[in-house]
Amino acid sequence: MSEYHQGMNALQKIRQLTDQIRTSTNGLEVVDAWALAERLIGRMRVDAVEAQRVFKEKDGAGLDALVTKLENPQATPEAPAVEVSEREMNDALRMFRKRIKLSRLNDESKLGGRGMTAGKKSDIASMEAPKDYSRHVWRALAKAGKLVDEGHGFYALPPEMPAD
Repeated sequence: MSEYHQGMNALQKIRQLTDQIRTSTNGLEVVDAWALAERLIGRMRVDAVEAQRVFKEKDGAGLDALVTKLENPQATPEAPAVEVSEREMNDALRMFRKRIKLSRLNDESKLGGRGMTAGKKSDIASMEAPKDYSRHVWRALAKAGKLVDEGHGFYALPPEMPAD
């Protein structure tokens, strides 16, 4: 099962647990639902501080808000634009190009069944943005047209800008 499908199943389970927390009258069932929801949310890309607060205070409305943001990330309002220097953007782009190039080379050099490389081109088109730079740097690069935002934290080089 692909990572995308696993994420969707976990998200559906978190939504089910959120509904169960709101509607259940069985205290033990609610406690178990909170514990499982906390474990599942811990695997998702959410604001860690907000998630910690939600689970500490057992804030049902806050949990619902976290799940809603996960279900519909495009509907969340954009944070105010942060100024990114040209040098920081160039350094981040250089790092991205180097890492995607190395990922492609690694993929192309995998050994086949007969002890030799397969000799085929890599299928890697995008990758998750490196954590060395903050999210606003990658968004600024996408807005400037130097990267293509593929969604869910993945970026690709524009077609006219090869990694090699």
